[in-house]
Amino acid sequence: MKTIHGVQYLRAVAALAVVIFHAAEKTGHHFTIGAAGVDVFFVISGFIMWVISDRRPVTPARFVIDRIRQIVPVYWMATMVMVAGGVAGLFPNMVLSVKHVLASLFFVPMRSPSNGEIWPVLVQGWTLNFEMLFYAVFAVSLLLPRNWRLPSIAGLFFLLVVGGLATSIDNPLMLTYTRPVILEFVAGMVIGEFWLKGRVPPLAAGVALIACSLGGFALIGLLRLPFDEFTVGPLATMLVVGVLSAEARGRVRSMWLPNLLGNASYSIYLWHTFAISVVAKAASIIRIDAALSMAISVLSGILIGIAGYTMLERPLLHRNRIQPAAQSLAG
Repeated sequence: MKTIHGVQYLRAVAALAVVIFHAAEKTGHHFTIGAAGVDVFFVISGFIMWVISDRRPVTPARFVIDRIRQIVPVYWMATMVMVAGGVAGLFPNMVLSVKHVLASLFFVPMRSPSNGEIWPVLVQGWTLNFEMLFYAVFAVSLLLPRNWRLPSIAGLFFLLVVGGLATSIDNPLMLTYTRPVILEFVAGMVIGEFWLKGRVPPLAAGVALIACSLGGFALIGLLRLPFDEFTVGPLATMLVVGVLSAEARGRVRSMWLPNLLGNASYSIYLWHTFAISVVAKAASIIRIDAALSMAISVLSGILIGIAGYTMLERPLLHRNRIQPAAQSLAG
């Protein structure tokens, strides 16, 4: 199947935004808006799953198995590296418990004994709790007639969000699975349905959407405005729609480096904090300039992610005969 290069590049951009966010955080800079890369990932995930399921129908069991093979092994490796580092005393602020480690490995939202936040051992793994919820619901929806799937998932997620807004239950599961961010998966699915029907905005409108999206992100970042899924979710959705508009008109060309970064985006996301932490710590000891420290942190985070993809993720996907999701999409 033909790769949708725009989706690949957006995965790369989203991963790099998160890397810069964490590098800035560790080196005394400000790039909080980079966290919105996660919102772009969620919209893309909804789009990818919807299009793949239409072009390559699978059973619910096969869908779940494929997702587990693609997501779990590398995540478990990264999590166990964190656990090993905690046991060895490399992370002095980390408090480990068997219950929390098991919850982290099996994508069960739980408060961390280190700080009380609803985070797994590998902090950035919090997003995978949402991904796994989406995959589970999506797998069940495959039992329904096609025309019922999108309305059913959208209805369920909408009810969860409304329930979360209407109650004040302090349960980690409820607090996680009722967050409005889950509607970003639905937005991606809606975009996917329009894509499959060939109903994408004209190029001029697509360019305008990209400009509005990037402008919105820049405004939030430059003015240091507070943001949440209600603001960045629509911006992420606009960005995806705009890029797909350009893709549909043949304006997005294949480029080696962005394709590589897109393929490696999951590994970059999982592994980058290890390199950033080491670089930031070393920079503080030898007193490297803060700007240089950040630049080296970003570069090291990207490189360790590419190394993880090359040496771990790609061989595992090849062995399991699974292609990276965005590469499996037909244009």
